Amino acid sequence: MKNQKHQPNQLINATSPYLLQHAYNPVDWFPWGKEALEKAKKLDKPILVSIGYSACHWCHVMEKESFESEGIANIMNEHFINIKVDREERPDIDQVYMEAVSAMGINGGWPLNVFLTPDQKPFYGGTYFPEKTWQNLLLSIHRAYTEQRDEIEKSASQLTASVSASELEKYGLTPSDNQYTQKILDAVYQAFSPLFDRTYGGLKRAPKFPMPTNWIFTLRYYQDSQHKEALEHTLHTLDKMAMGGIYDHLGGGFARYSTDEKWFAPHFEKMLYDNGQLLSLYAEAYAITKNPLYKDIIYETTHWLKREMMNDEGGFYSAIDADSEGIEGKFYVWRYDEFSTLLKENTAALAAYFGVLPQGNWEDGNNILHKTEKDADFINRQGLSSTEWIDLLAESKATLLNNRNTRKKPAVDEKILAGWNGITLKGLTDAYNALGDEYFLKIAIKNAGFISNKMIEGNTLYRSYKNGHKSIPGYLEDYAYIIQAFIALYECTFHEPWLDRANQLTELVIEKFLDEREQMFFFTANDAESLIARKKELFDNVIPASNSQMAINLQRLGTLLDRKGYIELADNMLGRMKGLLTKEPAHTTNWATLYSYKTSPTAEVVIVGEEAEAFRKALSAYFIPNKVIMGTKAQSDLPLMKNRHAIKNKTTIYVCFDKTCKLPVDNVKAALELIGH
Repeated sequence: MKNQKHQPNQLINATSPYLLQHAYNPVDWFPWGKEALEKAKKLDKPILVSIGYSACHWCHVMEKESFESEGIANIMNEHFINIKVDREERPDIDQVYMEAVSAMGINGGWPLNVFLTPDQKPFYGGTYFPEKTWQNLLLSIHRAYTEQRDEIEKSASQLTASVSASELEKYGLTPSDNQYTQKILDAVYQAFSPLFDRTYGGLKRAPKFPMPTNWIFTLRYYQDSQHKEALEHTLHTLDKMAMGGIYDHLGGGFARYSTDEKWFAPHFEKMLYDNGQLLSLYAEAYAITKNPLYKDIIYETTHWLKREMMNDEGGFYSAIDADSEGIEGKFYVWRYDEFSTLLKENTAALAAYFGVLPQGNWEDGNNILHKTEKDADFINRQGLSSTEWIDLLAESKATLLNNRNTRKKPAVDEKILAGWNGITLKGLTDAYNALGDEYFLKIAIKNAGFISNKMIEGNTLYRSYKNGHKSIPGYLEDYAYIIQAFIALYECTFHEPWLDRANQLTELVIEKFLDEREQMFFFTANDAESLIARKKELFDNVIPASNSQMAINLQRLGTLLDRKGYIELADNMLGRMKGLLTKEPAHTTNWATLYSYKTSPTAEVVIVGEEAEAFRKALSAYFIPNKVIMGTKAQSDLPLMKNRHAIKNKTTIYVCFDKTCKLPVDNVKAALELIGH
């Protein structure tokens, strides 16, 4: 533990690696909780809430500059009650105060530093502040709080009222009819497509984030409309990301974002939620194209997840830092001389392949490994044999990786978050469906077992797990993504307990999170800690909104279990969001995915007989997003499978749409024709 010249503060018993990083700061930090909040009221001091996460580069910078400074710590300790929050453990707190800072007209981000009255109402905030600026701000806030208390209280009350307002009222979201047309879906795509970066893929912006949910939608739109541009741009994006420096070409896995528009220079931290979603995205793209590049990405990313992100019990860690030895990206970049020393006579070919230059292609003479052309083009241009090149590349990458592993590694955030594990579990099931390799399923089942045994107790799903202890009752995000994952695991195993558990958790979500009046779910349960506002997450971002994912879950479970009420609730939720699909297309693509499911009937596929698993495996290798699939070797009491049996002792496939069934068939090819694939 660093900075042990100081006595530990109140963070020393935290489970969050981010909080523990600050446990020996001279700042008298508290975790969010009763002790700190009551102390603020008792001493009538304003609260400073400082929010970040372990892989946040500028959080580390501000700590080093300001929170490790004795002088600044003295000011903070004298005038404020100082609270540290890990946004990944407490996204509910982060949501409230991030919205407050946005309402002040300030661009949000992390670290997020917000000043509150003793009753938790925000009155000023911002993100990263340089050392001198931070010191001056602290003194200014103290002076204002002492001399202009009435004005601060008034401003804080107004901000709190703004933050507490209903999201649906704020955006004018009202119920609409449950009519779904391809015309509206076309309009959503037409509103979205002008945002495309047609040169480098993704959206026109820098920094550039992968945003998998955007491309999950465009693949579905292509499937519905056969609109070639939707597919071409999605595949172009996937190619460019896979070739860019945002992808770790040696160890597998994607960084959180690229600082430039070309996917070249990443912000080097790796987040679990990105990679889980990207597994799903590349798996679906592989199902459509059978592109070997996508297959490689899926395997390499899964190898990395298993090797570096999975604990012995089967849970996935949250993130890996961008920094090592205090320098961003140091673990991942290469100087030409060390590159050439390792690869010897193969240096020229590998340097050309990975864009490595003697003078460096990035900062301070360093090189970021990336590719500027596709493998087939490179092999042809270099006049190489394809077989020889594949062997040479594999050998060279292994040499570089082995050497890289001797370096000081970035820190790993070893807390295990339920929702992010659910996202990754879903990615593994998609990889299994697309590639048919039991390797992915074994990892998925181990992870699902961990979630069931370690993160669920009775009727409660917990948010976080570390060092053998679970903590913090789950948020809507956690339930939504675990439910999605358990549904997916059922559909690729036909093991009914996964479906039962998904349904039990869904019933719990309806009981504890649903706003009956607005027909949307709160982010926090009705028995969770009360904050100054109870929020609803509506907009899809780097992680799709928990409400959009719950709506998709309700649609799928409602179909699988013949639960009309679930489907009606999904209709009500989507109906309220419908008007935003064309106004905010980049932030509603998971809702648009649900809309795509609604525009045409869902294929209800039931397989009964001894070869049910083999038939399922064959069917699942095809990209048919708007389907549910159920099966059994013998019989089942699930609604869609009642009175279904193998005809003439042959494994039989039943295909239905809206409870109207085609004639049963006994082979996968015939079933695909009935589905319309």
